[in-house]
Amino acid sequence: ASEEPGSVSVRLYQLEGSLPSEDPNSSQWDSVPSSEFNLAPQVHWPPRIQEVTVKSVKVKGVHNGQELAILVEYADPTEDAADAAALEFMVGDKPAHFAHGQEMLQVEGGPVNIWFWKNESGKAVDMSAKGFKTLETQPHQDVQAKGVWRNGIWKVVFSRLLKTEDAQDVQVEEGEWRNVAFAFWDGAVVDGLVKEKGGQKAVSTWWYVRAEPSADNSIFGWVILGLALAAAFELVIVRKLRKGQSV
Repeated sequence: ASEEPGSVSVRLYQLEGSLPSEDPNSSQWDSVPSSEFNLAPQVHWPPRIQEVTVKSVKVKGVHNGQELAILVEYADPTEDAADAAALEFMVGDKPAHFAHGQEMLQVEGGPVNIWFWKNESGKAVDMSAKGFKTLETQPHQDVQAKGVWRNGIWKVVFSRLLKTEDAQDVQVEEGEWRNVAFAFWDGAVVDGLVKEKGGQKAVSTWWYVRAEPSADNSIFGWVILGLALAAAFELVIVRKLRKGQSV
């Protein structure tokens, strides 16, 4: 599938039936267009980091009207237990900084929903935050994740229902834009210490994500009706011309 360089959004393309939510290497992903986003070291707040392993991430997304799946693919030369990835979403309409919804100058701060995956556990954790030191695991876990490392590439797929009953969760409506950000940790051990952990990570700023709306059958109905009327009108004109009548 084609790639969108310098992307600003992730489109969740609609598929019929079951999604490849448990298999990052499923052939279903092959035909899904990807978007690519650059990443940078987290340098705003301590503990800072000046150089990170993951420089960019390719993202694909699909949904079937009920469930969504988002695949992230990125380069990491080694598989380590502490390797990790996260998606972050704004919750509601209140602007939030991509750093855990932290309040900043001209940004009041607001709740965010974080989907976190770590290789060591192999599972997703559904989390919420409203700023620094407020990060917490939600009582009800709605997100699943599966990661596969092969030949220096991580592929991690996150999945969840489009809508949940949890007010702390991002709610995804077909056709509506939401804000999303990405973060990644290289868990390689260097001199006895994990290379990237906590605030030491590769991050993106806010971008956009949208579940593509279902095809509106009424539109196709109007198109078909228009074509039928045009054909009927053309038939009337042809008949009049054959009879020598003016049109």
